[in-house]
Amino acid sequence: MDGKIVRFYCCGPTVYGPAHVGNFRTFVLQDIFRRALETCGQKTYHARNLTDVDDKTIRQSQEEGVSLGDFTDRWTKRFNQDCHLLNLLPPHVQPSAVAHVPEQIALIQRLIDGGKAYQGPDGSVYFKVDSFEKYGALSRLADREITTSSRDRETSDEYQRDSAADFALWKARRPEDGENYWNSPWGEGRPGWHIECSAICLKHLGESFDVHSGGVDLVFPHHENEIAQVEAVTHKTFARHWFHITHLMVEGTKMSKSLGNLYTLSDLQEKGYDAQTVRYVLLSGSYRQPLNFTFDSLKAAQKALKKLQDFSQKIELPKQPSHPLGSENFGPFSEVQKAMLTDLNTADALGKLFGQVKEISESISQGKIPLDSEEMKEIQDGFASVLNLFGFHFTQPEAEVAPAGVISLANLRWVAKSSKDWAEADRLREEIIKAGWVVKDTKDSYELEKKV
Repeated sequence: MDGKIVRFYCCGPTVYGPAHVGNFRTFVLQDIFRRALETCGQKTYHARNLTDVDDKTIRQSQEEGVSLGDFTDRWTKRFNQDCHLLNLLPPHVQPSAVAHVPEQIALIQRLIDGGKAYQGPDGSVYFKVDSFEKYGALSRLADREITTSSRDRETSDEYQRDSAADFALWKARRPEDGENYWNSPWGEGRPGWHIECSAICLKHLGESFDVHSGGVDLVFPHHENEIAQVEAVTHKTFARHWFHITHLMVEGTKMSKSLGNLYTLSDLQEKGYDAQTVRYVLLSGSYRQPLNFTFDSLKAAQKALKKLQDFSQKIELPKQPSHPLGSENFGPFSEVQKAMLTDLNTADALGKLFGQVKEISESISQGKIPLDSEEMKEIQDGFASVLNLFGFHFTQPEAEVAPAGVISLANLRWVAKSSKDWAEADRLREEIIKAGWVVKDTKDSYELEKKV
């Protein structure tokens, strides 16, 4: 830590399936945090990990009959693609758990040498919770007993332990792990989940850094365990500040597969909502409060973004941004930046943005601000800064994605056309038109456009 660069860590995804909107609420607000710093000239160093070995990734890869590496690579690519669509700034480093197994083994050995960890009868290694006096401070568990049910002990990352509170640092190899194991001083096995982030932070951010972030559901036990694992050997403050994002509800209920409301970005695109609309909804509420994600809020976001896009056209915003992150001049939109820098108050910042947009639009319509004036140049620069701050972009709007049903009809029509079944091809074309879309043939394929 040098006092010049804000070094921060974000707990990333477990790459065993597509990330859903609840996951991306956290990642979008972490992106806003970074943008808020960088738009006022603050340098950052952003690390976000990938969990590519744990019970879920191993179990799922084996069920699909593919290697762990091939399985997690596929979902890592999907995650990175979704991040790109949501216009998330890429982290400066995105380390994976598998790539840092040696660092995790080294940290476990330091904990054993310091009397903070022990090896159980089965070969697994556990952190001795009662050896770390500060355990529970982050999640305020100091006044209540930390226990784990017998069922949790059987199915989680914990094995034969001295105490129900102790957690696994190294998991001895089991038959169900298959070939997914590493050699260690304690025998064949693999790291526990919690040690991963601690070892990665030590390598990429040092023994003490500025900000650690993640969803509020990670406070206990994950973040509590991270602190214990590092501070037990360094005797230094692990993270100076913690930035936790509260959970997301969908239509007023908890997200779950059984309720059918665990939406991915792709799911929402198929329903006609582009990534920028999803981003708008995810950043619209305070990170301190649960966000109710609804389809009404998506429709409202579409209208709000249309107002901003219309404004950018009214002020004739240059197609290319006039400046990169870090050299912003907010001008007449300085109150928007000020609201964002006040505890990352995205809702207040949006309110001030639309208030200023309305006021400026009225002045332009009344002829008070000529398009070629210095005042207009300040407005253009300020609005470009606002777009950078929120991560919005209107220079190349995303094409609306056709629903899966329409794409299926278009595929069937292409097969019919290729087979010279002209009657069936015409019938399917009419079905596509009735659904509100137009199919246009190209040399080797087709294109779908929303019917005007």
